[in-house]
Amino acid sequence: MVDLLETLRRRFGHSEFRDAQEPLVRAVLAGGDVLAVMPTGSGKSLCYQLPALMLDGTMLVVSPLISLMKDQVDELARRGIAGAALHSMLTSDRRRDVIRRARAGELRLLYVAPERFASDEFMRLLNELRVSRFVIDEAHCVSEWGHDFRPDYRRLKDAAATCLRSEAAGRPPMAAFTATATPEVRSDIIALLGLNEPQVIVAGFDRPNIYLSVEAVADDQVKHGRLPALVAGHRSLVYAATRRTAEAATATLTTAGLSAATYHAGLDDEERTRVQDGFAAGRIGIVCATNAFGMGIDRPDVEVVVHLAIPGSVEAYYQEIGRAGRDGRDAHAVLFWYPEDVGIREFLIEIPRPDSPARRRTPVEPAEVEKRKEIERSKLRRMVAYAEGGGCLRATILRYFGDPAAREPCGACSNCRRPGVLDPAERDILRQVLRGIIGAGERYGRRRITAMLHGDSEDLPPTLCHLSMTGALRHEPPETISAWIGAAIDGGLLTVSRDQYRILSVTPRGRDVIAGRDRDPMIVAPARVTARRSWRDDVRALRDWRDWRGWRSEPWDEGLDADSRGTDPHRRYRPR
Repeated sequence: MVDLLETLRRRFGHSEFRDAQEPLVRAVLAGGDVLAVMPTGSGKSLCYQLPALMLDGTMLVVSPLISLMKDQVDELARRGIAGAALHSMLTSDRRRDVIRRARAGELRLLYVAPERFASDEFMRLLNELRVSRFVIDEAHCVSEWGHDFRPDYRRLKDAAATCLRSEAAGRPPMAAFTATATPEVRSDIIALLGLNEPQVIVAGFDRPNIYLSVEAVADDQVKHGRLPALVAGHRSLVYAATRRTAEAATATLTTAGLSAATYHAGLDDEERTRVQDGFAAGRIGIVCATNAFGMGIDRPDVEVVVHLAIPGSVEAYYQEIGRAGRDGRDAHAVLFWYPEDVGIREFLIEIPRPDSPARRRTPVEPAEVEKRKEIERSKLRRMVAYAEGGGCLRATILRYFGDPAAREPCGACSNCRRPGVLDPAERDILRQVLRGIIGAGERYGRRRITAMLHGDSEDLPPTLCHLSMTGALRHEPPETISAWIGAAIDGGLLTVSRDQYRILSVTPRGRDVIAGRDRDPMIVAPARVTARRSWRDDVRALRDWRDWRGWRSEPWDEGLDADSRGTDPHRRYRPR
């Protein structure tokens, strides 16, 4: 057999495997059934793409979204690997060409949606293919307890049985991949796909380079006031619950002078393709989207993921924040917690939005529909418990997925942050302040540096009006910028001259912070000037919201790791 590392280097440009990739590649090549649970961003796709180059026949890959398939096929083409996808966005001529190439055995990988197996034409094609492996991506969709249940995935067990195995008799080996399967969902996947004594590889769920934070906000106005400062200067994804709120977020950012684009299913195919390709290529820096965007987007340098409203489940949240920090560098995941947003999620459970997979499902019995809704309500309650809980955010997520690595405090979430430790957004503001002072030549005092960084050019000398740092913190109130200068002085990162001009200079420690050599400057972060109401108002709003829904508080226990099929003793709220 061709050397794995040589093929990895020659065809994919990597000198070594990541963590669990090599044992998973070998398991797929070995010819048995496989279930792989790997974090988003850990390189799952390579674990079947590499074997596809080393096996006879065509690897059939079931994938849930057109955007996911398109991105994968485009990446294969860039690497000179023969791959194609069958989906509804293809023209008739293009679809016929894909089918011709598949029949001729020209394709190493063929991507299809689960709904394709309802087509008689496709099933006839399937009977003609020599399939090396039957791969199911996002395999949690087969389980009712997965966060994106798709009844069409239930066809895959029978469909696989009809395939011709390229190298031996019987059905081709199956390989199921997911990033978000709890232990009970893993059991469902094995049973519902008919996996035969599969090798189960769980790579762990922790993404330690992603700083997790939950910010309680008073209303939508505070969210939109906070958003530009979070994403300015960073490649970012902003997730919204509805098309309208995605568009509103884009409007907020463009009004603030930032380049942002919207993505949702209500846009025409050309616009969605433009945004997806622009983000993947780096031409678009910020995308405000519903949850369909981002699956399979292998952009390694996403630095910030913001959720404007609470997601529908811990699984969905974990998958979406996993699109940040794929290059291993520090990233920031921010969830705005506003209790009234839960009502939007409850509405979407009852009446799924047009771009929800629920609107594309095969018709099911009313009892089954109600059962699914109750499952989604249970998952939403768990997500609410995460958002308003006081425990370690990272440990809560890891416990939910049954990961034994859960430890607290983690020191890398907003609930575990040690006094004096800055979160990624605060570190960014501090660095901008220090860079601004250096860019101005260390010749000015606090008032003029504040005005320069905020972009207030009135009464500024011309030398400060056209610097690269002029307006770098335009999204922060001047009071906040001035407070950060004071905090940097108190923390020994700046010095002030003793004369009447009070000129600011950056100390050697401050230069280490700019260069990233000192990542934990241990200064006291000033209060942010954003909230329009006091924390007492927020507590009062939360109490009113609980009373309105008829929920009562119960003692917080160890997290979200209870058996969700039965009575959940750890549920934060229960109906009266």
